[in-house]
Amino acid sequence: MSECPHHRGHLIQERTRHKHRMDKALQDAQIKLSGVVSDLFGVSGRAMLDALVAGERHPRALAELAQGSLVRKKAALAEALTGQFEDHHARLLGVLLSIVDHLTAQINELDRLIVQTLEEVTTPHDGPAGTGTGPASDAVTAQALAERLDAVPGIGPATAQIILAEIGTDMRRFPSPEHLVSWAKLCPRTIQSGAKNSAGPVGQGNPWLKGALGEAANAAARTDTFLGARYRRIVKRRGHAKALVAVARSILVIAWHLINEPGASYEELGADWHQRHLNPARRTRDLVRQLQALGHQVNLEPATT
Repeated sequence: MSECPHHRGHLIQERTRHKHRMDKALQDAQIKLSGVVSDLFGVSGRAMLDALVAGERHPRALAELAQGSLVRKKAALAEALTGQFEDHHARLLGVLLSIVDHLTAQINELDRLIVQTLEEVTTPHDGPAGTGTGPASDAVTAQALAERLDAVPGIGPATAQIILAEIGTDMRRFPSPEHLVSWAKLCPRTIQSGAKNSAGPVGQGNPWLKGALGEAANAAARTDTFLGARYRRIVKRRGHAKALVAVARSILVIAWHLINEPGASYEELGADWHQRHLNPARRTRDLVRQLQALGHQVNLEPATT
C-alpha cells in the first residue's frame, strides 16, 4: 500500500519543480506576479497565466481577472504584470502549464486509488496490544483509521495515509508505543563507552514516515493545542530541532493508540494542560529560582484565606 503514497510524493515534488520553473520564466520576463499573488496557481493566478499564454499583454486587462481578495490589489497587480513578456515566454509558459496539469491529473488519480485501497483494507482489532481477545466484528477499514488520525493536530488526510502506509494497520508487530517509537528512530540513542553512557542523536529510520511526522509536528507546533504547548515548552530549553522530534514522537504515540484500540478517538487536552497538572511545589521552586537569578531576594509566606 506504500507504493501509491511514495509515487504521489514524487509527483508532487516534480510538479513543484515545474511550478518554480514557471515562476522563473515570469521573472525572466520581468513579471513579478508571485510577489503580489500568494498562490500563483490559484483561481486568479491561473486565469492570468492562461491569458498571458493566449496572447493578452495589457497589464490592466490582466489585472481585471483578479477575484476575491485580490480585487483590492488591482493597482499592484497591474504594476507586477508590467514587463517584457514576449511570444517565446508564452510558448514556454504553455508547455510548463500543460506539464503541471498532467501531473495534477495523475496526482488526483492516485488520490482516488489510495482512498479506494484504504476502503478495501480491513483490520481486525484483537483487543489492546494484539491480545487476541477482540471479536471479529471489531474490524475497521483503513480509511476509518485515516479519518481518526486526521483529527490529530498537524495531521492531514495525506499525512494520515502515509503513516498508515508505512507502519501498517496491524499493531501486533509493535506491542507498545515505545516499540513503534524505537522502530521509527524517534527516541534518543544511548552511546556506551566503557562505564560512561551518553545520549546520542536519533537514527535514520523510515524517511517517508519521519518526513510526514516532521511536517505534522511543524504544523502542530503553530497551533494553540496540547501539542503546540508541548513544542513551546521544550523549544525554550532544548531548541527547535529537538522540540520537533519530541512532538513527532508524541504524534506517533497518539497514532499507535488510535490504530490499536477499537473505538478510540482523539480528544484535545488543551494548551493549558501542563499548567493545570503541574506540581505546585515544583512550580513555586522554579519561579523562586528565576527571581533569584534576576537578583531578587524571595521570602515566601502562605496566603491567608
